[in-house]
Amino acid sequence: MSYIDGYLIPVPNDKKDAYKAVAEMAAPIFREHGATRVVEAWGDDVPDGKVTDFKRAVNAVEGENTVFSWIEWPDKATRDAGMKKVMEDPRMQDMSNMPFDGQRMIFGGFQPIVEA
Repeated sequence: MSYIDGYLIPVPNDKKDAYKAVAEMAAPIFREHGATRVVEAWGDDVPDGKVTDFKRAVNAVEGENTVFSWIEWPDKATRDAGMKKVMEDPRMQDMSNMPFDGQRMIFGGFQPIVEA
């Protein structure tokens, strides 16, 4: 069964195009190093919750949206090796001008339990 890296990221609305450009640059690098699919989804119908919600999870403020992203890998071993290569890839080294606050990004690795 596959392995998934998931991300939730607060991005300023006025930096949507800059975020998309970074994502379009990075996606092929992840694919080159073993990922089977990379998805970057801009929040469209993200309701405010009564207890918690996507926006509160990343402390999104007025003027920010949430991006829900995931990277699919064939398995965890491929992900571990591929992620190491991605982080060492020279094309990924200059991430100093990211269009979001990386300290509020939530991420994690997930083992699917149902795939349909």
